[in-house]
This record gives sequence, structure tokens and C-alpha cells, in this order.
Amino acid sequence: MSGPTGIDALLERVRRGYERIEPRAAYDASEAGEALLVDIRYAALREADGLIPGALVIERNELEWRLDPRGSHRVPEATGLDLRVVVVCNEGYASSLAAESLHRLGLYRATDLVGGFQAWRAAGLPVA
Repeated sequence: MSGPTGIDALLERVRRGYERIEPRAAYDASEAGEALLVDIRYAALREADGLIPGALVIERNELEWRLDPRGSHRVPEATGLDLRVVVVCNEGYASSLAAESLHRLGLYRATDLVGGFQAWRAAGLPVA
């Protein structure tokens, strides 16, 4: 049995399980209707920094319940296991763990935004 895994090692292992997406590519996929952007930041960050127009806001503690297409608490956008979800947190760390959790639910196309909301904004992409 191995010892505990630190967060840096855990993030590295999790991120090897899927391909992350850069802000411009996420924007293009969303605009084309090919990806659902899901903002998991807590309210204070959204209020301070703004929102990505068109992103679905689901706080982290509700994510799996809202996006599991088989779940009784799912949102209408949770249409199937092949849904391409792009999870957005503030800086791209919590979203990696969230995307991995969605993979465990069977959402095999789930990914997260490299650099999170801060990278989105720095790229000059729309913020409301």
C-alpha cells in the first residue's frame, strides 16, 4: 500500500486522464454549440470578476447531481453521457478535480479550462 498522495501529484495524475482545453478553443466550441461551459466558482468570485456569457453556473458542491444525465436532480442541459462539458473554476485547479469526477460518472468528454476564468479574461474573451 502506498502513502497519501499530495495535491500536486493528484492533479498531475488526474490531468493525464483527459485533454484539457485552452480558453480560445473553449470559446469557439461553446459558440459553435459543441461544448457546455460550466462555471463552478462560488458566488463571491462571480460577483467580483463577472460571468462568462452563456456559461451554466453550477457551484462545485452540486456539480455531479446537476450534470448526471441519469440523475433526478439534473439540469435540462444534462442531455447524455456524450455531452462535452468544460468545467471552469477561478484558476484551473478545482476544475481539474471536478472534470475527473464527471468522468467517473460516465461523462467521458468532460474537461476543464486551462487557467480557469482568469485565463479566459486575460485572453480577452467575453465577460459580463
